[in-house]
Amino acid sequence: MSMNYNIHFNNHINGFLKDKFQVDIDTFEFQNTRKEFLGDITLLVFPLLKYIKINPEKLAEDIGEILLNSHKAVTGYNVVKGFLNLSLSDTFYLEQFQSIYKLKNYGHKILTEESPTMMVEFSSPNTNKPLHLGHIRNNVLGYSVARILEANGIHVIKTQIINDRGIHICKSMVAWKKYGKNETPENSNLKGDQLVGKYYIIFESEYKKEIQSLIDDGLTQEEAKRSAPLMIEAQNMLRLWEDNDHEIRSLWEKMNKWVYSGFNTTYKNLGVTFDSYYYESRTYLLGKKIIKKGIENNIFYKKKDGSVWVDLSDDGLDQKILLRSDGTSVYMTQDLGTALKRFEEEPSLKGIVYTVGNEQDYHFKVLFLILKKLGFDWTKSLYHLSYGMVDLPSGKMKSREGTVVDADDLMNDMINQAKHVCQEYGKLDSLSSEELENLYQIIGLGALKYFILKIDPKKNILFDPIASIDFNGNTGPFIQYTHARIKTLIKSSSAPIREFKTTLILEPKERELIKLLGSYPEFVILAREEYSPAIIANYLYDLAKSYNAFYQNISVLGVEDIELRNFRVALSQKVAEVISSSSGLLGFKVPDRM
Repeated sequence: MSMNYNIHFNNHINGFLKDKFQVDIDTFEFQNTRKEFLGDITLLVFPLLKYIKINPEKLAEDIGEILLNSHKAVTGYNVVKGFLNLSLSDTFYLEQFQSIYKLKNYGHKILTEESPTMMVEFSSPNTNKPLHLGHIRNNVLGYSVARILEANGIHVIKTQIINDRGIHICKSMVAWKKYGKNETPENSNLKGDQLVGKYYIIFESEYKKEIQSLIDDGLTQEEAKRSAPLMIEAQNMLRLWEDNDHEIRSLWEKMNKWVYSGFNTTYKNLGVTFDSYYYESRTYLLGKKIIKKGIENNIFYKKKDGSVWVDLSDDGLDQKILLRSDGTSVYMTQDLGTALKRFEEEPSLKGIVYTVGNEQDYHFKVLFLILKKLGFDWTKSLYHLSYGMVDLPSGKMKSREGTVVDADDLMNDMINQAKHVCQEYGKLDSLSSEELENLYQIIGLGALKYFILKIDPKKNILFDPIASIDFNGNTGPFIQYTHARIKTLIKSSSAPIREFKTTLILEPKERELIKLLGSYPEFVILAREEYSPAIIANYLYDLAKSYNAFYQNISVLGVEDIELRNFRVALSQKVAEVISSSSGLLGFKVPDRM
């Protein structure tokens, strides 16, 4: 259960309003009382004025008096303008906590056969380079949103579309053929994606040299770009690929296998998984039947050169090409076809979340609008989870110049930084070397993921590896350390706590913790509605911060009253459970010891 105050006060308030004003109101708006005012929860009276014409302060006073006299949980009230602040009894909070304490998987809905199904697309890399820092944000964001949807009782299909064809892929292939000398992941001791990425960088470097040489010979820059032998070779290779040339296709398959092997290692280390895969090489022609339907229904039109377009100017956009004059597809064609294919393959699908950076905002506006014009009912269930760019303090990343922050290198750096910080703190002498390495990985990746996810997806991120690993402040390690602290405390208690008295006198910090625990399900729902893991991350920080204030000021195991001790151990235990649960929604683990 959550701290849904409507459940507790609805009948009393509604009964009063029916008797006095002959109005029937189902729900009321409550919020936690602001810290500068006396009280625990606040009823917002202003929304009631559209039903009742009365001075808001008088209405608040009347409702407060009714609740004080008729509801045992209310111990006092005060009115500030149109806000009714209610003070609640310790017994009320203890009873609420007792209900929460007994629940397993608290805050998460149970999946059933009747649960809806949604698809979350994320990662979607190119097969000409390894994953980088930008991909890390994409992956941890998409994976976390999938976990949040699941916690809301939704079956989730985690998917990606792999961009495995096109001129950028041919660039790596040309460079490997020309300069590779049969280098392989095995004989180079490089991950497959890193090896292929190496040749993409080589291509761009040699291509620049050719351009400059042609400019020196008198060509303009544009002429030089078109005439450079390497680019001509890459374009020829792309044509051969599309013509199904056996030699080119064999090379393409071999190099892509290297990349997929490298990607899988990165995904495993990052802790993300997928349920299905789509490949651009298999989907780029799928949209053609949609294009044909659109032409027949006068939604699309052909130009004299045979190219197909859609005019979206009446919708505030522009004209968009859907098929080239030679009949070949563009990205939009592919995305139209892939969307249709997904709904055909999964008839029960209720929506798709596309986790793609904000540089593609316009693309998705166009995509969704075209699908709407084509009359697909499911278009309204498509959502673009747009997110900002991520950079390091050293500056922006450029993959063509080889200055991209490799995802594997960054994860290793984070793990090493965690190792360095943990060794400074000490207290881990009893752990084996294997346990220590596992702990460093948990802390390093937790720091990385939390730093990225605590920021609203729409905002850009300047990722600071050193700041992210701090054991104090709004960081993953602070969350993890709080969990480990609680687990150590619970281990020191004599036995599992199954029940406690509900007639205890609570400290303000205990009431605050119960309030936070009670609101967890509401934050899970809100994070799903906003597609924002930042909502969970910031709730998690507030919970950890509140528990540490409680721990530092209130004795748990040292208190003489056994009933109070039992309650505080139980409270600590439930906080640890919710920390673990909400961290899981963000895709990182919390250790039992640090």
